Amino acid sequence: RLPVNVRPLLGITKTLSAVSLARMLEGYAHLFAIDPLRRDYYGEQIATCLGRVEALRSRGYSGDCWGYEFDWEPRYSAIPIPAGVPNIVATGIVTNALFETSRLTGIEAPLDSCVSAADFVLRDLERTVASDGGFCWGYFPRDRQLVLNATMKGARLCAQVFSRTGDPELSDAARAAVSFVADHQRADGAWPYSVGDARSWVDNFHTGYLLECLDAYERDTKDESFRTVRTKGWRYYRESFLTREYVPKYFDCRIEPIDATACAQTISTLCTFGDVLGASRVALWVTAKMQRRDGGFVYQRHAHYTNRIPYMRWSIAPMFCALARLHYAINGSPHAEKQTSEK
Repeated sequence: RLPVNVRPLLGITKTLSAVSLARMLEGYAHLFAIDPLRRDYYGEQIATCLGRVEALRSRGYSGDCWGYEFDWEPRYSAIPIPAGVPNIVATGIVTNALFETSRLTGIEAPLDSCVSAADFVLRDLERTVASDGGFCWGYFPRDRQLVLNATMKGARLCAQVFSRTGDPELSDAARAAVSFVADHQRADGAWPYSVGDARSWVDNFHTGYLLECLDAYERDTKDESFRTVRTKGWRYYRESFLTREYVPKYFDCRIEPIDATACAQTISTLCTFGDVLGASRVALWVTAKMQRRDGGFVYQRHAHYTNRIPYMRWSIAPMFCALARLHYAINGSPHAEKQTSEK
């Protein structure tokens, strides 16, 4: 929360982040798909990211999985979580980048890792089961927090792997998780961050994560039974997280802080739902107001000050990925054109 980077003074060294690498990987894959003249360069970057992501896998679990590179203390966990303990969010972000890389480049190895990671989600994570059979995966092994966007990342992974393997266990698990999340959508179309604790806020990028996962679930399983849920959620997102000037809001109830992750996710979510023009207007605002002279992006703009620390995890990598996705959508993505016509 400090606007001054004190880490060098405290002797905190820089480390590689699997999540940051995944965002860069996904961005390079989109650029690879639309720029044949530079495919050798993008191919080298993709290979580097793939190698580093593979090296950061957590060991000793049922399948490929990833965690954070530092010890962390979840707000609703009794004990600190050591570095490297895998969780569904990091694993979901990494595997989505791997799946998209395979789809956009034709490289098969990343898909093999997704298949393996589905075993981690199915075998190593706790489930909180509702009376109707829907369930929510825990955030990490032996955890039972009910974090909706997190469980949707597991559903997306299962749906993606199902689209390639046809394994019904994957589609059944994905549908049950989506059913749980659908049951906790508010009447206005919004979702709280979590269920069963005080984290009932509604924010931009976690809602965007959830919507993108829901869209991927429908696309990869061909199950349209949650179409009304998706439409309500998308309408709420579009109406609640953008000002008339196309400034991304952090919460549905206020604008500030203007946050780089929320900016990136807004661009990405608008592209997913076919609003490429809106995504372009957001990108123009963000590059004018949030980009640093060195090409990176500031972390947050508050009412009376700006946090200019260039966080790779929270600003630079997400914005690189989002701008690459927008570039892909503008330059003839068949999926984007299909989304526009449908939505």
